[in-house]
Amino acid sequence: MESTSVVSANAALFRPVRVGNAFEETVERLLQAIRLGVVGAGDRLPSERELAERLGVSRVTLREAIRALSDAGYVESRRGRYGGTFVNEKLPEPAERAVGEVDAAGLEDALCLRHVLETGAAEAAAARTLSPADRQHLTGTLAEASAASLADYRRKDSRLHLAIAEVTASASLTSTVADARTRVNELLDRIPLLEPNLEHSNAQHEAIVDAILAGDPVAARQAMAEHIEGTSSLLRAFLS
Repeated sequence: MESTSVVSANAALFRPVRVGNAFEETVERLLQAIRLGVVGAGDRLPSERELAERLGVSRVTLREAIRALSDAGYVESRRGRYGGTFVNEKLPEPAERAVGEVDAAGLEDALCLRHVLETGAAEAAAARTLSPADRQHLTGTLAEASAASLADYRRKDSRLHLAIAEVTASASLTSTVADARTRVNELLDRIPLLEPNLEHSNAQHEAIVDAILAGDPVAARQAMAEHIEGTSSLLRAFLS
């Protein structure tokens, strides 16, 4: 029988995720459970049906999250009567640090700065009367990001986020967003590119740009905040 502390940890980690970033938060919760030893090396995760119910996600979303963790080397799926999803006996080492260590304070500092700057930029962009050139700049960079290959995705994604800052007509804000984005990209380069997350990001990008073009600052800020929270969940999951 599980101890009270383990049951409590299970309840805390396998609680319903927020709808806006279901895939990303599912990955984060599963990784937390594995890294904190709530589900130990060699142990089987709860059944797909139980996990989906407890996390409040569809089985499709859960399977995508498990596949991402399998590809990253954290779990393996076994078939048969005693099958299921098992935590690997040997887990991957923490993401390699290209330059220096990423401590918790440094990670949260970078994410906080990004949140403040980019949600503000989206709100400011939506509050402006955009010129035809501004609108074309946004739709063009959105289309390029949506069509980008995995190899080119980070660059096209960054270009779209910079375009949003650019159409605020604030050179200082654009410069600051560029600096913050460079810092975040150094973190993003240390985690795997997950295709379901990229598909989700593209949909969120569209929602952000739609809100800006519609002149809705509140919706633009909210859409950007939701988008950034999804990325933050993945960074915390893989780098914390």
